[in-house]
Amino acid sequence: MVRLTINGKTRNVDADPSTPLLWVLRDHAGLTGTKYGCGMAQCGACTVQIDGAAVRSCVTLASAAVGKRITTIEGLATGSALHKVQQAFIEGGVPQCGYCQSGMIMSAAALLAKNRNPSDAEIEQAMAGHICTCGTYNRIRSAIHSAAATMRKGA
Repeated sequence: MVRLTINGKTRNVDADPSTPLLWVLRDHAGLTGTKYGCGMAQCGACTVQIDGAAVRSCVTLASAAVGKRITTIEGLATGSALHKVQQAFIEGGVPQCGYCQSGMIMSAAALLAKNRNPSDAEIEQAMAGHICTCGTYNRIRSAIHSAAATMRKGA
């Protein structure tokens, strides 16, 4: 049994503490927006935030998240209002197959929470290791710049 705070709600999850957080989220908490890709922290599909930092949940043990704030793609929006990064991805035509998108959005949101005016180099560093088989990297970068601009305006 592990006690986790996921998307603002604390819950006891009947899982072994040595289980990767990805599987605790998907199989025990029913939050399937976080995707399994490679299982080796190489593709980024499993990215969530722990205390605001982007982490690869496929190699993070559930025990490492105890006492911390876990945010998944399901918890990023505020009510019915999408997060600025989610909205920018839609408006920028980023989603193709969509498999990698939740992890990318989580990393981009973590970046913009710390830096609302990132350079291309800072975006590329924050998104390093995220694999998009559809190849929408230019749209991803543009969407992140767009979300940053919206956030700077306070809209």
